[in-house]
Amino acid sequence: MDEDSIRLHQLGYAQELRRTMSAFSNFAVSFTIISILSGCLTLYGFGLGTGGPAAMVWGWPLVGVFVVLVGLGMAEVCSSYPTAGGLYYWAAKLAPPRSAAAWSWFTGWFNLVGQVAVTAGIDFGAALFLNAFLDLQFGFAATPGHTITLLAIILVLHGLLNTFGVRLVAFLNNVSVWWHLIGVVVIVAVLAFVPARHQSASFVFGHFVNNTGWGFAPYVFALGLLVAQYTLTGYDASAHMTEETRNAAKAGPRGIVHSILVSLVAGWILLLGLTFAIQDYDGAVNSATGVPPAQIFLDAAGATTGKFLLLIAIGAQLFCGMASVTANSRMIYAFARDGAIPGSSWWHRINKRTRTPTNSVWLAAVGALVLALPYLWSATAYAAVTSIATVGLYVAYVIPVFLRVRKGDAFERGPWHLGRWGRLVGIVASVWVALIFVLFMLPQASPITVRTFNYTPVAFVVVLGGAAVWWFASARKWFTGPKVQGSAAELEAVEEDLRVV
Repeated sequence: MDEDSIRLHQLGYAQELRRTMSAFSNFAVSFTIISILSGCLTLYGFGLGTGGPAAMVWGWPLVGVFVVLVGLGMAEVCSSYPTAGGLYYWAAKLAPPRSAAAWSWFTGWFNLVGQVAVTAGIDFGAALFLNAFLDLQFGFAATPGHTITLLAIILVLHGLLNTFGVRLVAFLNNVSVWWHLIGVVVIVAVLAFVPARHQSASFVFGHFVNNTGWGFAPYVFALGLLVAQYTLTGYDASAHMTEETRNAAKAGPRGIVHSILVSLVAGWILLLGLTFAIQDYDGAVNSATGVPPAQIFLDAAGATTGKFLLLIAIGAQLFCGMASVTANSRMIYAFARDGAIPGSSWWHRINKRTRTPTNSVWLAAVGALVLALPYLWSATAYAAVTSIATVGLYVAYVIPVFLRVRKGDAFERGPWHLGRWGRLVGIVASVWVALIFVLFMLPQASPITVRTFNYTPVAFVVVLGGAAVWWFASARKWFTGPKVQGSAAELEAVEEDLRVV
């Protein structure tokens, strides 16, 4: 057995998943799920009306500083506990023994809700952009019904790839890194050199727009931070993939941090390039395609080149959704392995041929579709899905970071750590997440109606309220946190059973 398998045994688990992923591949999964060509572009229309260029361009580096701190705190803990369970496992190990099971339970459920929502948000964005392209090319109207249909098709495709094309998925994740980086270069270069005119620097860095109906500008600016905060999510994938990564105690933390840093730089360049190239602000906001970036591409570069840029973005979003289903399924698999999901024995089941949790793949895909269905009757549903993803994931991200701060010098560091800066980083990260938890629960538009209501709090009350009721009624009596699968001999027997297939 190698060091990774030995460490996994020490954490209580058998090496059920195939450990073939390199450090670059681990980084590639997180970078693909962050996907600046998905998050930045799909929420760009929201940003145009919620603070406008000033909020997006300045909000990106502002949010980025705090995201880096959250990522550093997570990376340090990941190095100590490199397991697919990730956040909820870390919470159990870092919390006081008497309350460890409760911390683990609620961290896991926040992570589960956030993971499903981010999968929904990513593939929903891909469906929006694909619908815009099909409308431009073939007259397939950009309606809510058509968009949801395309979303269902995309989720089925990603489910099939993660079920039958495991090696292809790993290869495509590596390709995705270069698709994103080269794609950003191509899009920004075209938008820089092709248009006859560009917006002024004062417009890009200082123009503030408020189409929310709220009269308090700082509140609107704060709401606009959702563009950056939602985009810079999903990097916990590096932690969830550690049981499939070589030298996981170092590669996992580096995957988290590097994916954030590269996305920060490339994403800001993309935002600047897109904003400088706006030809008709109101035309982009009210585009018949329903996708403002698509209209900006068309206005700035012409129909043919504009459609080409749109296809680059769609390709990146499809890569992103595929990787999100992969990471989501690993989290579901790990949480089910510890008995925390209804029907756990089914969702934890491993496909012996591919050594992947096939059933969890389809739970992730179906859950994402269900979460996106309110778009059929609410135009603001997409922003709500992104809020759910952002709040759910960041609460789950920061709980183990906060618990690491409480543990102080008793925290057992892994080979990758922050030294004496660990506690300060964790404190600042915890305060920031507490602020955005409140912020993204608040109304995003006024007056508040059925069509403009932010249903983020409702989603959390339903899912996490259910988890809380289940905890106090039953789970607290039997859920003890992450389970040990067996003795060393029993773990080796599980691995041998898989090896003979």
